Amino acid sequence: MSHSRRDVRRQSHAISRRQLLQAAGVGAMALGSPGMVVAGVDPDQGLGRGAAPKSCIFVLLCGGPSHLDTWDLKPEAPAEIRGPYQPISTRVPGMKISSLHQRMATMTDDFSLIRSMTHIGNISNHFDAMHHCLSGQADAPLDSPYIGSVMAKVRPNERGVAPYVWLIKCVGDPVFCAPNIGTGGHLGAGHSPMFVGSAANHPAMPGFKAPEELLPPVAPQRMVDRRRLLDGLNPSVTAGVENHVTKDWQDLYGRAFELTNGAGGREAFELERESAKVRERYGMHPLGQNLLLARRLVESGVGFVTVNGWTGPAPGEAGGGPPSSSWDMHGGEMGMGNAFGTGSYGMGWCLPRLDEALSALLVDLKERGMLASTLVVVTGEFGRTPHINAMATNPGRQHWPSCYSAILAGGGIRGGAVYGESDKIGAYVKDKPVRPQDLGATVYHALDIPLETRLGKDGFTRPVSSGQPLLSLFG
Repeated sequence: MSHSRRDVRRQSHAISRRQLLQAAGVGAMALGSPGMVVAGVDPDQGLGRGAAPKSCIFVLLCGGPSHLDTWDLKPEAPAEIRGPYQPISTRVPGMKISSLHQRMATMTDDFSLIRSMTHIGNISNHFDAMHHCLSGQADAPLDSPYIGSVMAKVRPNERGVAPYVWLIKCVGDPVFCAPNIGTGGHLGAGHSPMFVGSAANHPAMPGFKAPEELLPPVAPQRMVDRRRLLDGLNPSVTAGVENHVTKDWQDLYGRAFELTNGAGGREAFELERESAKVRERYGMHPLGQNLLLARRLVESGVGFVTVNGWTGPAPGEAGGGPPSSSWDMHGGEMGMGNAFGTGSYGMGWCLPRLDEALSALLVDLKERGMLASTLVVVTGEFGRTPHINAMATNPGRQHWPSCYSAILAGGGIRGGAVYGESDKIGAYVKDKPVRPQDLGATVYHALDIPLETRLGKDGFTRPVSSGQPLLSLFG
């Protein structure tokens, strides 16, 4: 491509994006990238419109929790492997989980446990492991869309509520954030998630704000006029060079219009509508209130909600780490304190918060008759090393992609099952390995998306999954 042609395209991109910002009435600071940050939607459509036929709440325990201290304990292993926690018996034979999971231990009939998750190859950094996990693929191409973006493409929401929402974007050190979290991959920005909340504005905070901050209300006629201008923009550039980027921005800001002016869903963000009893059952911390918000979003028609598993800072710790790394429990080796303590990077703080929030979500979905149609996935991007580092000081575990665990509930999962097995120290899979593409295929199967569905661009299509769904987990 000649320099002049590149210049024309670059100039047209800038003009089109500025026009789109003006047309949608949205400031550049509010929507500065295709994966735009949203704090809510319009009040005209509340929760009464009904949930999507099938939906998913994907709880990503950013950082990678230790399977040996949560859902795959090895009490017979040496002390430097088994850690300090004793397993607690449950109603399901063979399903012993951490004693810090007091509530979940009483609910084992409602979820299934996978103990044989594994990455193919030594994918031991957050960036690549999360990319494979979220795309539901192994050897995922760099432009792979994530499962939520695929769902937004094949099952768009017609109710004016975003089909794909991410509660607290993975932020902080760039090594945590997979490349296509906010882009939609090769599907384009129009299928990226709506990001809601931050460390400084999350639903456990008294002043949590929804969309009016980022998408200020204007007179209805002005919004209509802006939509006409938006629709009138030509998604092509000077000299006839096709501009996919402009089309993405046009679709994206059209979606912003629907959220602010359409049948909406701002009511979903008004957690004060919930009783104090319900809110307290989830726990008044970021993870608990975000899972409650996820339930409300699903109830209002959102098909796919990713929830960052950040538990917030422990008492007395103002920072507590960025909302991307609660479960990255390296211990003193990386200045995170005791991985088995009660600090922000300690299992003694994080696991009870997960136990409280996840058990409340499952109870809530079940009581509302939503569990059968709502798949709940809980996983990290990998597990942790069998051997504990620095046992005598501030112990911790390092990244470990060869074996880890995940929880599945709802969406047709029968519950009360343990799938797969690790070896005697939790280092490697002993039976029934589950690769990222198999977990992805299981999600698509639960959501009634045929695995032969093909998506792509420029005449090149790709199947949504190359994995095998875990059919034996379905009831």
